[in-house]
Amino acid sequence: MALGFVGIDPSTGGGGSPTVWVDDEAEEIIVQSWTADDALCEKIAGTEWVPGHALGISSHESVIRIPARMVPILKEAVERVERARLRRATEDRSEDGSSPGDA
Repeated sequence: MALGFVGIDPSTGGGGSPTVWVDDEAEEIIVQSWTADDALCEKIAGTEWVPGHALGISSHESVIRIPARMVPILKEAVERVERARLRRATEDRSEDGSSPGDA
């Protein structure tokens, strides 16, 4: 996995700080940020956000908090992942012999 650094919390004081990376190959955004406290996790886990969807936080998932000041960094990460997806789709079409305009 090759990670591309996108940005770090602009208010960082030099210690552990919310950080964003992009994995172009996996088409994923990776975020390091503050772990949500127990009260927030309980509220999230106990609320039916989507009818019929299981309640709770899966054991393989985490709830994190991201400061709003990092929105520009997250937008850049989204744009990078979208570009990687478009690039991969174009390469896939080239490999199978179709042109980008073929349906």
